[in-house]
Amino acid sequence: MADVVQYRLERMVDEFDDLERRGFFTRQEIAEIVKKRRNFEYRLKRPSPLKQDYLAYIEYEKQLDSLRRLRKKSVVRQLKAKGKKRTRKSVSDFAGVSRIVEIYRLAVMRFKGDIDLWFRYLEFCREQGHGRMKQVLAQVLRFHPKVPGLWIYAAAWEFDHNLNVAAARALMHSGLRACPTSEDLWVEYLRMELTYLNKLTARKAALGEEKGTLAQVRGNADEEQWRDENKDLFMAFNEERENADGPDVQDGELEKKEDVFGVKGSILLQTIYSKAIEGLPSSISLRKQFLEILDVTNLQHSEELKEEIMGSMKRDFSNEPEYWDWLARLQISNSANARGLSKGATISQLNKAVEIYEEALKVVPSAGMFSLYAKFLMDIIAPERKDSQDLWFPSTSREVEFISYLLRTYENAETMGLMTEDLGYQYISFYLQLGRLEEARKLAEKLCDGKLSGSVKVWVLRISIEMRWITRKSAAPSKDDLRSIFEVLRNVLTKFSISEAESLWVMALKFFSNQKDYFDKLVQTSLDLVGRSGESGGPFSLSSAIVNWILEREGLQRAREMYKRFLASPHPSLAIYKNCIELETNLAVVGDNDGLANARKLYESALATYDQDLGLWRDFYSMEIKAGTSETANAVYWRARKILKDAANLIAHNL
Repeated sequence: MADVVQYRLERMVDEFDDLERRGFFTRQEIAEIVKKRRNFEYRLKRPSPLKQDYLAYIEYEKQLDSLRRLRKKSVVRQLKAKGKKRTRKSVSDFAGVSRIVEIYRLAVMRFKGDIDLWFRYLEFCREQGHGRMKQVLAQVLRFHPKVPGLWIYAAAWEFDHNLNVAAARALMHSGLRACPTSEDLWVEYLRMELTYLNKLTARKAALGEEKGTLAQVRGNADEEQWRDENKDLFMAFNEERENADGPDVQDGELEKKEDVFGVKGSILLQTIYSKAIEGLPSSISLRKQFLEILDVTNLQHSEELKEEIMGSMKRDFSNEPEYWDWLARLQISNSANARGLSKGATISQLNKAVEIYEEALKVVPSAGMFSLYAKFLMDIIAPERKDSQDLWFPSTSREVEFISYLLRTYENAETMGLMTEDLGYQYISFYLQLGRLEEARKLAEKLCDGKLSGSVKVWVLRISIEMRWITRKSAAPSKDDLRSIFEVLRNVLTKFSISEAESLWVMALKFFSNQKDYFDKLVQTSLDLVGRSGESGGPFSLSSAIVNWILEREGLQRAREMYKRFLASPHPSLAIYKNCIELETNLAVVGDNDGLANARKLYESALATYDQDLGLWRDFYSMEIKAGTSETANAVYWRARKILKDAANLIAHNL
């Protein structure tokens, strides 16, 4: 290893001499560069070098080369001030880029499957104009022929940088053979071909030909002479101009022809479209993208092509809600946004879109179709409020009309038995936005007692509405109101698991925090649930939440009594143990002897059930280090080594 590293450093001697001779770096700075490069080279020669080792080396070399360029500019300015000529380029001007390219080459050979690394390599070669670009493209395509983005990148480089349309087209064809189901490849191939045709059209116009003609009026003698001297400029058009100098063209005569480029573009789009849908017959987004390209391209027979694509979409996707949603929104696609749509779109546009949605509900009567229709109407009415429950009042007759459409849509979904959790939530929320609390309350009760009885999300909304209803009637809720809402809450809390009903529990504890009788009943309900089914290992712990709630309001002694009740249940969770341990440990750290004793008891109790939990042992050991003695800490350590099955893991975490 050392010999290889030394050999690589010795090959840099000429570069270092050049840097010092030209005054870019001092001898001390070069010594530091040698030291840094030696360290990087040793890291790369390890048995298993990391990707980060290569990237760190590359980043260092980039910064070093950037510094060299800055210092070179400074030296050149000084030489010019003295009247000396500019120096020629030497070995140090090329060594930095060459070294970075070589490091990239080693990196991608080590990590052949890392696409991101390949793209970094390619981008560096492209930015520097390095001659290895073509070779790198060939390598990465050989290793990753199934990555569409690489074919697109390679074709774009040939098309834009090398101006080699034939090579770009060949790469696209190879990519489509390797990835026939890639939407991006098909779309980018079409864009490339149309861009090429557009360049030909622009060049044709620049050479003096009128749009829509292949023959043109003869110019003066100077123009004729210029064209004869530069006739090679016309060679790119020989396919389109093969009859331009035929016997039918006479001097001074303008013969109108069909726009060849527009026709070729239409044929090209139709051909690529046909091949694309053969490879991707079930992709609606591909056909949408073809239509978008068609809309912004000036092609012959574009309307016929558009009708053909639209017809094929209706034939193949008329049973999919996404198609109908796209078709309806297409009627108003020229509007900048949904709010602008409400103000700027014409009545006929909006009514046409509504008609399409209504037709869609007959063809595809599904929950998804109702959801898309409702979203469209909400975008029309008040897009910035669609996820809000703030009060809002319609200001125009058009908004009132669309509100009725939206409410009828929700009603139809409910009547047809297609009311989903999201639709039901939106339905209730919309009544709240309109300030119709009574109707929202009745609807929530109806849905929770019916089809959506198993939706926690809708239950949470219903309970919040009931609480709002009670507080609106009176600042101090009556006993009947409290009893009514508590019964509803208790029924639903016992219906769902603790983890599912987390938000309901938090809402209930907060609402009844100042009602001791009902709060105690909630606590008893929680004890019954924890004792019967236990708590999951998720992030929410109901028992911990209640203990913390009581600690905050009733003090330490009451909190200790409460957590002991939870720990007495058949299967206390690790979360409640850790919460109680944290409570007692905080006291122990500040010198509370009872806290230390209680924390030790809690650790022992927790380890009786969770003896393989490394974090528990680590926390126990940490507490003994802080609040105990060296003897108690060592005792915990040796017990952990004896009990834990994976002792190596214990040592790795420095217990």
